[in-house]
Amino acid sequence: MTILSWPASERPREKLLAQGAKALSDAELLAIFLRTGCQGMDAVALARHLLSDFGSLRALLSASQDSFCTHHGVGLAKYSQLQAALEMSRRYLHDRLQRGDSLNNPQLAFDYLQSELSHFNREVFALLLLDNQHRVLQFAPIFYGTIDAASVYPRVVVQQVLEHNAAAVILAHNHPSGIAEPSHADRMITDKLVQALTLIDVRVLDHIVVGCGQIVSFAQRGWI
Repeated sequence: MTILSWPASERPREKLLAQGAKALSDAELLAIFLRTGCQGMDAVALARHLLSDFGSLRALLSASQDSFCTHHGVGLAKYSQLQAALEMSRRYLHDRLQRGDSLNNPQLAFDYLQSELSHFNREVFALLLLDNQHRVLQFAPIFYGTIDAASVYPRVVVQQVLEHNAAAVILAHNHPSGIAEPSHADRMITDKLVQALTLIDVRVLDHIVVGCGQIVSFAQRGWI
């Protein structure tokens, strides 16, 4: 049975148009991207097979070219299309942030940081540098490796802030485990950076921890 023979309300494309993209499962969204299946599998079955093989949508989206293309039913063309779609998403979010919407819509900053950081398989600590009207000046990844193993040096953070003449900053880092809950080390580093930046009259607006499909905001928890 092909997807076209399914009831209209169950077809991914028709379901998206009727209910919106958020109503679709990961497999249904991926099936719309794939458009067609392969021998013995329709697009939804192929999408479920790929998600099962990779373990999650996040793992599939961050897969290397070699890893992606070794799977049955996809190849270089789909890999290229997927990378282009991801990059368009990042640029769209970045363009909206550059227009100064971040503080009017905190979710936009969350979405942007998630798109920038969630695909890394190692921990990355970054700064979102803002001017005195809280418009984005620069997104700057500055430390790579686990927070415990690769210390976050306040001197380097202050250097970056001064170099871009930032008036405020949002701290951000990812947890490759996918679990966004901050550690004790995360909280200690945040306190240390807030103190260092206060000395040069720069506000830390938030520290955002990015996991798999989730974020934790220090500001929302009242920790900043």
